[in-house]
Amino acid sequence: MEYKIFETHAHYDDEWYDEDRKELINRLLATDISFIANIGADIETSKNSVRLAEEFERVLAVVGVHPDVISCLEELPEGKGIEIIKNLALNPKVVAIGEIGLDYFEREAGDKNDILKQRQKYWFLEQLRLAKELNKPVVVHSRDAAEDTYNLLREFGYNKGVIHCYSYSPEMAERFVKLGFYIGIGGVVTFKNAKKTKETVKRLGLKHIVLETDSPYLAPVPHRGNRNDSGNINYVAEEIAGLLGVSKEEVIKITFNNAVKLYELEDNAYVKLC
Repeated sequence: MEYKIFETHAHYDDEWYDEDRKELINRLLATDISFIANIGADIETSKNSVRLAEEFERVLAVVGVHPDVISCLEELPEGKGIEIIKNLALNPKVVAIGEIGLDYFEREAGDKNDILKQRQKYWFLEQLRLAKELNKPVVVHSRDAAEDTYNLLREFGYNKGVIHCYSYSPEMAERFVKLGFYIGIGGVVTFKNAKKTKETVKRLGLKHIVLETDSPYLAPVPHRGNRNDSGNINYVAEEIAGLLGVSKEEVIKITFNNAVKLYELEDNAYVKLC
């Protein structure tokens, strides 16, 4: 079996791809990319992810609401937002709920921000409950919120999924792994100052890592600052291979198998494994 790269996290519905979306995705899937998981961040982008998955055979969809835009759920009648996400998730090409989680970046102390954090926790839990109901893994966004994310996941007790764009310490990564989560590694690992990410890779090895780009964001060196796409995931695989002293092919093979397990695709009739 020839293994190809499994892109576990991208946003090809983003407006940055409006001029060449179809051509780019077709080109990527004709090269060394096996599957692309397109990730929703709010209700509209979740709908767009499903549309892309229906258009391209090897594009999969993930649907959910990012912590920074939970207002799109709060503006709807009670329960309506989760109902919309649930109905989208019933599509057989939807493989997970996400990206969901907590984002405390640049939040200052104070009552207003304490309320915001509580709102984020509420909607994180609501979407975790949906994932549990549908028996789907979760794609977790966590920024400057390591302990709260970990504690909420541990206490809720539904622990299958990935901590996307991992940015915390190696020790925290081990704690998430013990809960049952994979760790998503993307372009940041190629940055010179990404010491924690590099150390996390060396500490975990390949067993608990999946590859991602978060396209169109976070392009790796040597394309840092430019529009990202899944073709650049090769730089991520090469960096990981160098850190672990293994071949790039070994990185691709093991992370492909990890991604299949993450998104529970072994018996998915709608996915033809390459």
